[in-house]
Formats: sequence, structure tokens, C-alpha cells
Amino acid sequence: MSTITLITGSTLGGAEYVADHVAELLTAQGHQTNIINQPQLEQLDQDSIWLIICSTHGAGDYPDNFAAFANALSEQKPALEALKFAVIGLGDSNYDTFCAAGKNIEALLVQLGATPIGERLDIDVSMTPVPEEPAEIWLEEWQNYFNG
Repeated sequence: MSTITLITGSTLGGAEYVADHVAELLTAQGHQTNIINQPQLEQLDQDSIWLIICSTHGAGDYPDNFAAFANALSEQKPALEALKFAVIGLGDSNYDTFCAAGKNIEALLVQLGATPIGERLDIDVSMTPVPEEPAEIWLEEWQNYFNG
């Protein structure tokens, strides 16, 4: 089974709730999980699969708990060729910056050499009162990419 680090970017807690639910499901299936709600680049292991669950804040910005991590990636430009990752973005489609934080962190990781596993999931919280539900459906398909 895989080791998966769930990295959250959250303003109101939605991304953390999704991470808790997804981690519970992954653990029940035999995966090792670790949730990091205050990510710092130097703490993170590239041997783990990163599952980034990030809300969009303000005008397409990263949440406060995630901004320093994203800035460190941008400034330090670590080589991430060994890293495999996926992104779940949370946002409100009533804004033209819908899920911009998720899209931006995905693009940055690819630019740094990381390999995306599967398609990014964008959850519209204005249409989905329980964002854990689409995440659970997406998780079933996403796991196929690393379970072989």
C-alpha cells in the first residue's frame, strides 16, 4: 500500500474536513496517511504521495495556512521529479477565480517536475453542501492510478 500525505490549505475548515474524511477512507483501505494543516516545505517527504486539498481565498489566493508553503515552493524551486501528487480544489463558481488556488498549486508542482496522478478535482461549494461526497467518489477512481 501507499504512503499519502494530505496537505491542506483552508480558511474556514472545509479542506480540513475533506482531508479528514479522505484520510479515514484511505487508512481503512490499508494506506498510511498523514495530514498536515500547517505545511512547511522542509517538513515534507517526496517519497510520499502528496494529496493537496486547497480552498481558494479572496481573489484567487491561497489560504493563510498554505501561502508560506506555496511561496517557499515558488522561491526555492526544489527539484520535485520524484514526487507524485494530486489536487482537490475547493471554491465557489460564482467567482471568476473558481478553484484558482488548486489550479495554481498544481501548475507550480508540474513546473517543478512533479508528476500529477489523475485529474484534479474541483469542488464547487456553492453547489455541493457536503464537499466530502464528491471527494469520496473521486477517491475511488484516483486510487486506481497508484494501486496498479
